[in-house]
Amino acid sequence: MAYKVDHEYDYLFKIVLIGDSGVGKSNILSRFTRNEFCLESKSTIGVEFATRTIQVEGKTVKAQIWDTAGQERYRAITSAYYRGAVGALLVYDITKRQTFENVQRWLRELRDHADSNIVIMLAGNKSDLNHLRAVSSEDAQNLAEKETLSFLETSALEAFNVEKAFQTILFDIYQIISKKALAAQESASATTVPHGTTINVSNISGTVEKKSCCSN
Repeated sequence: MAYKVDHEYDYLFKIVLIGDSGVGKSNILSRFTRNEFCLESKSTIGVEFATRTIQVEGKTVKAQIWDTAGQERYRAITSAYYRGAVGALLVYDITKRQTFENVQRWLRELRDHADSNIVIMLAGNKSDLNHLRAVSSEDAQNLAEKETLSFLETSALEAFNVEKAFQTILFDIYQIISKKALAAQESASATTVPHGTTINVSNISGTVEKKSCCSN
């Protein structure tokens, strides 16, 4: 979902939060959109979303962020919500190795259901629990490079890198959209201008020939 409008905002981008249950997706969403954190937050049922508007290179961008449930029983429901997404934050818990091991599975699902040009960032959440770390930042960085993802470690509790994560995703999406728009404009001008010139030259040539015929 990358719509351009005229009034409250210039662009609307749909971003999905994905990853195993309990990795902190809902708190990342609430931290970014409302600057709130809830220690007693419950697992998301199905899909929830929230929005926030930010400025990207002088343009007003509204981010519509979908928080998808991580539990298996909701997977069939949430898969449809990947459609139209132009960005994704794939979250794992740095204190739980299994959530990192499952990143590849989430990537496969995302790439099966989402647009091929979707911007994906890998986020190792709960960096405030560094003393309980089970996934090194080096392992995550290597995976991110292998899969061509950007990577950050975040803490929804301490509001660390949450803002930066979304701003990076939104900036990258905006760059892609801008390049596509520019390419489309250049393509349109390249096809219409020469064609118009050819017609004009042909018309002038025809007129001259007719006048020459009549004067003879």
